[in-house]
Amino acid sequence: MKRKSILKRIRAKVKEWDIVIIGGGATGLGCAVDAASRGYKTLLLEQVDFSKGTSSRSTKLVHGGVRYLQQGDVSLVFEALKERGLMFKNAPHLVSNQSFVIPTYDWWGGPFYAIGLKVYDLMAGKLGLGPSKHLSYEETIEAIPTVEKTGLKGGVIYHDGQFDDSRMAISLALTAVDYGATVLNYCKVTGLLKKDELVNGVIAVDEETGEELRIKAKSVINATGVFADEVIRMDEPGKKELITPSQGIHVVLDKSFLPNKHAVMVPQTDDGRVMFAVPWHKHVVVGTTDTLVQNADMEPVALEKEVDFVLKTAGRYLVKHPTRKDVLSVFAGLRPLAKPEDEKKATKEISRGHKIIISVSGLITIIGGKWTTYRKMAEDTIEKAIMLAGLPERECITKHMPVHGYTMDFDPGDPLAVYGLEKEDLLALAEDDPSMNDWISEKLQIIKAQIIWAVRNELARTVEDMLARRTRALFLDARESLRIAPKVAKIMATELGNDKSWEANQIESFEIIAKNYFFNE
Repeated sequence: MKRKSILKRIRAKVKEWDIVIIGGGATGLGCAVDAASRGYKTLLLEQVDFSKGTSSRSTKLVHGGVRYLQQGDVSLVFEALKERGLMFKNAPHLVSNQSFVIPTYDWWGGPFYAIGLKVYDLMAGKLGLGPSKHLSYEETIEAIPTVEKTGLKGGVIYHDGQFDDSRMAISLALTAVDYGATVLNYCKVTGLLKKDELVNGVIAVDEETGEELRIKAKSVINATGVFADEVIRMDEPGKKELITPSQGIHVVLDKSFLPNKHAVMVPQTDDGRVMFAVPWHKHVVVGTTDTLVQNADMEPVALEKEVDFVLKTAGRYLVKHPTRKDVLSVFAGLRPLAKPEDEKKATKEISRGHKIIISVSGLITIIGGKWTTYRKMAEDTIEKAIMLAGLPERECITKHMPVHGYTMDFDPGDPLAVYGLEKEDLLALAEDDPSMNDWISEKLQIIKAQIIWAVRNELARTVEDMLARRTRALFLDARESLRIAPKVAKIMATELGNDKSWEANQIESFEIIAKNYFFNE
């Protein structure tokens, strides 16, 4: 994971790669892990940073999707529940069992949801995380002390998974590298190479130096999420759009709004969605919305009406009503939904299932899907690539393959648990330099060693990489992330060999982005 050696490796490839993957989000990284673990020469290129887009902006849930069951999308729920179980087994340091309480305010609500969730349990089979059950009025209040008690009849408790999305992403990048893949961020694909009208490689630009790279490949996979149409148009100019971007936002509150370990699930909001309030890294993530947007943006911004909707809905179910002043961070993400044939279909009604499209030129595009099913999406995509490129057939081994850092020996409450086995190596940095244990932010439990580690081992190139994705500072407390940005810039500049001008530019760039994550007083 050293940038200079990675670029040297790309330039030195005399023969073509077996598979080149465009896009370093959940799907692209999953494809890289699958392809590399089968023994194919694999290269992944990401135009900005791993999981910069949709894949770092989820509700932090690994779930089958209770709502999809309600909509009758049974096959998707079956698939997602199976994949949820596999993620839990393959990455226990990143995926945890999260209990959810549905508070009920109608006499029929308890039995109705209890029956539905029993079906959910049955569908999970041996990979279930725990049985659902009905809760009395007293049990519901004990589980969620801050729940609105007026009219409360009881509740239902069930189990799903929770994870840290961008930490999972970097762990998948490292897993791919463990199996021989080459992965690189800040390398933008600007065009496709063709021979006899068939795609046989990509043209890419190193965003740090401007160097153009012409890379040959037997198969090219477009896994760019909401930006998939841009790559498709490199192949077929004027091609009709295949993606419908839908924006979902989340607000982050302090732990006082949900002090216990249980999350809250609201099964029916005013716009027909579900809403979650979930404990995460000693904060509470509340969301989400479903807003149709016209254009995909690398840094989407939450609309004021979306924030107000989330706060208003949360206030109906919590004794302490959250206001804008309580919001520590607000982040927006775009779902790469496959465009439905029925143009009038609301975004919340569009299936979260994935779709693989093969162009006449041989370009493979994977769209739709969600984090929970990333592994299965990758498996399906690589199977298509093997067939099209005439690669030697090899079995997929990712079902029971540990993710980088895998360990069962960790404390779930430890902020460094997400590093898994590498936690000890990270802390070992302090053996020669005790200052490595100094706090960058005691409030967010970030130490200096994490900054050094991310630069040396996780391809962190900017202050934003560090504060948004290698740690989750920007997503947990935007103002605190702004406060510590200068310290982070100084440490990174020293480690990367950059000057004061780089530091100043990094701080300025981060401030511009961070201001979209909180409201001015």
